Amino acid sequence: MTSKAATARNWTIMVYLAGDNNLDSAGVVDLNEMKTVGTSDKIAVLAQFDRAGNKEATTRYCLKKGTPLAGDAVQTLGETNTGDPKVLGDFVTWGVTNYPANHYLLVLWNHGAGWDDANLYQGDVFSGATPPVSRKNQPVTTRGADAGAKPIAFAQARAGVSRTKRALFRTTVETAVKQRGIAFDDQAQDFLDNVELKKVMTTIKKKLKRKIDILGMDACLMSMLEVYYQMRDIAEFSVGSEESEPGEGWPYDRILKALAAKPAMTPAELSKTIVSQYLASYKATDSVTQSAVNLSVLKPLATAVSGLATVLKSVLTDTASRTALINARAQVQEYSRPYDDYCDLLDLCDLIDKGITNPAVKAACNAVRQAAATAIVASGYKGTAVDNSRGISIYFPKRSLSPLYKTLDFTKQSSWDEFLVAYLAGMGR
Repeated sequence: MTSKAATARNWTIMVYLAGDNNLDSAGVVDLNEMKTVGTSDKIAVLAQFDRAGNKEATTRYCLKKGTPLAGDAVQTLGETNTGDPKVLGDFVTWGVTNYPANHYLLVLWNHGAGWDDANLYQGDVFSGATPPVSRKNQPVTTRGADAGAKPIAFAQARAGVSRTKRALFRTTVETAVKQRGIAFDDQAQDFLDNVELKKVMTTIKKKLKRKIDILGMDACLMSMLEVYYQMRDIAEFSVGSEESEPGEGWPYDRILKALAAKPAMTPAELSKTIVSQYLASYKATDSVTQSAVNLSVLKPLATAVSGLATVLKSVLTDTASRTALINARAQVQEYSRPYDDYCDLLDLCDLIDKGITNPAVKAACNAVRQAAATAIVASGYKGTAVDNSRGISIYFPKRSLSPLYKTLDFTKQSSWDEFLVAYLAGMGR
């Protein structure tokens, strides 16, 4: 039954903690951060936490201030697969049914790696050890079944292993060592790919009869045009990072404290608050990024990028323009080396604009900047390593195009992939 107070809440916050991996201990820290504010008559703070280990239960919490964490448990589900879209869908349905509010923030908490859905898991190479990827790409030990396992350096695990494709919608994994998707679950050897995420969020939208107000991604590398475009019809706003996130992730105590002080925040206001509080929680040298995007006005940006792609493709035969484009790609802000196929879209536009004199190219770059100024409602960074970050990244590989790229909504409705094919075709020896 839903209480009368619950129906009057301004916000329900739902955090989907996919902790059945090497982020388990970080999940406990974040739950306790949420408890510093907790649930009130204006805000409900909910979480679903799947812990590391094959015998660890998944627990749903309504988090409160001043109580033991165990006392906040509302339901125990047993072992779940956080990479299964149904598990996410059931959590959101439970949250909105039992804790209705005027607005909803859904946070996907875990590893993340942008649009590319090639698989992380490589059982033979890992040999049962903890998957060696943290939000800082550093080994982290875990509890449960994997406790005591010796982590392997990610570069070492990856060496000599070929990259294989993962079919979209597939629930079993194939052999690969590539950190992509979101909501990784080590016991199930599964994760949510971007098409699965769109599908389950579409189902949630139908049940709610409206969009989720904010889709937050407390994970690495998810602030991408391709990812946001996939989600454009199922949420009003999205908040995420272009760069890999530090292990601390979002500062839930700061964010919830700000919201509790002004529970009537609009979705736009809360999105901006998440960005500002995230950046405030890190040191100047931490190399962090965070941005908020209005998904309802994303289509003009995708259209502008498609127009830029068409113009760039047309100037590839011009030696001076091609050289300038190669130089721009070499200098542009990149993310998460050695996974540097993602680069900042606006920094790329600025470098292209400076290097190519063609008026059509300059006009196309300006169109992208104008559309981005409307779509990106807040953006910031800390650290010289990411000081050319402007809020949203795009896929621009240096050597070869992933065969999975053509499956995205963005590539089906834009010419960016066609430009990439033409560009890369001329990059061989």
